[in-house]
Amino acid sequence: MTGLDLYELSAMVGRQLPFFSLIVPFWLIWAFAGWRGMLEIWPATLVAGVSFAIPQYLISNYHGPWLVDVLSSVVSMGCLIAFLNYWRPQKVWTTTIPRGRQAALAANDGAQDPGATAAAPTVPPRAEVVKAWIPWLILSVAVILWGTPQFKTLLDGISVVRIPVTGLHNLIERMPPVVLKPTAEAAIYLFNWLSATGSGILVAAVVAGLVMGFSPLGLVRSYWNTIKLVRYSLLTIACMLAIGFITRYSGIDATLGLAFANTGWLYPLFGTMLGWLGVALTGSDTSSNVLFGSLQRITAEQLGLSPTLMSAANSSGGVMGKMIDAQSIVVASTATRWYGHEGDILRYVFLHSLALAVLVGLLVSLQAYVWPFTALVVR
Repeated sequence: MTGLDLYELSAMVGRQLPFFSLIVPFWLIWAFAGWRGMLEIWPATLVAGVSFAIPQYLISNYHGPWLVDVLSSVVSMGCLIAFLNYWRPQKVWTTTIPRGRQAALAANDGAQDPGATAAAPTVPPRAEVVKAWIPWLILSVAVILWGTPQFKTLLDGISVVRIPVTGLHNLIERMPPVVLKPTAEAAIYLFNWLSATGSGILVAAVVAGLVMGFSPLGLVRSYWNTIKLVRYSLLTIACMLAIGFITRYSGIDATLGLAFANTGWLYPLFGTMLGWLGVALTGSDTSSNVLFGSLQRITAEQLGLSPTLMSAANSSGGVMGKMIDAQSIVVASTATRWYGHEGDILRYVFLHSLALAVLVGLLVSLQAYVWPFTALVVR
């Protein structure tokens, strides 16, 4: 949507989010267990955050965007497991009730005091542990493979199809001051069905299903049931992507970009909050980037800011909106079987989401004005 270099965008996001990869684990435990509860396990929290943030920075800056979170999470889990073999907190929580609500809920639910020392856990047989991990391992291998540029290039050479959109391709021009000179807007649909990450996930699902004992018919039946379950979500995502392209080719993004330029030196903060708002409304960082990516570039260029910095800020700010979008809240209530409490979840996490988004905006402002060298990406 922005026309910016993918590697430069990856590197810029990798200079913003690692700070919050370190902060968020502490924030999460503090929100759930209180300050004292967080201090009880701060060494493990620090290991989890640092072992995610460092690979996140290195991979995003020196490899690209495809494997950042997958490899970082693998490293983080491995480091935390290794650390917990040598260190354990004095108290282990065995309740899912946040601190401050045990007294109100323990009588009804029989919840254990979170400060109680946990009994020795029951160790499952190794075969069950391996069987439980196999689907995730297969998925990780597939995502890593599909995230390798060489493999994607190979698949694109086999399957990619470029389709110019009749009646739109090169028929719309962007004019100054949005661009330096009149520029025709290309409208080419890139159909890269084989190299798309979703294809790798589909392959992993089929392989994992067969390993778990599904028959081919059982896989088809399960897949069809899943399609029915998420059909409205898929339609919503498609519509949001369509709206993003409409805003681009109709010139709405350019108009909004010129308007947002009036915020002046405060734009790094407002631009970041725009990404947060986009994810909160659409439920997807991708959709938010489609909606506002071009706008971010136009506004940044009008203000003399780095387009790469502000386009990356749209994505980084959007990450903090993920916890309050409708889809995430529904997923949370469904996964925890806390049906009908979506409003309670939203009220609980809203201020946390807003505060984190503002912190991202402040970091982007520092990158723009105080540490401008961090906004420069040299390949």
